[in-house]
Amino acid sequence: MTHQELWAAYRVVSPDAGEEYEAWAYGDDPDTLAELTRTGIKTATAGAGILYEIEEEPLPQAGEYSVILNSRDEAVCVIRTTRVYTVPFDQVSAGQACREGEGDRTLAYWRRVHERFFRNELSEAGLAFSPDMPVVCEEFELVYPPT
Repeated sequence: MTHQELWAAYRVVSPDAGEEYEAWAYGDDPDTLAELTRTGIKTATAGAGILYEIEEEPLPQAGEYSVILNSRDEAVCVIRTTRVYTVPFDQVSAGQACREGEGDRTLAYWRRVHERFFRNELSEAGLAFSPDMPVVCEEFELVYPPT
């Protein structure tokens, strides 16, 4: 299913959602992360703050909708952002790590895999990882399909 088709199906059950949404896939292991989102386990994500600036991409905003895609650009589910905040990498909370739903859902696991991911992402942009780098934390709710 395309993101347009899934959005149209969601609009049938939630016509007040409007026309605006983003369609995107997670940067690391999009199939697993999309499935965790579809099943309601993953209710948060995080990104390197500096990359939003470099790519001139606006930060996500509470109330915005997204269609989550898998690695084949197939639409998996619709989410609505509920909260966005920025903290240094080394101050990301255990709650955020748990909400991200990955691995054993601990902060230690989150830090290990996200440091590796951010190091790779930043390296591609010619930047270095730092424990005090800003991380944009986004919380969301699954709105379609219902679990």
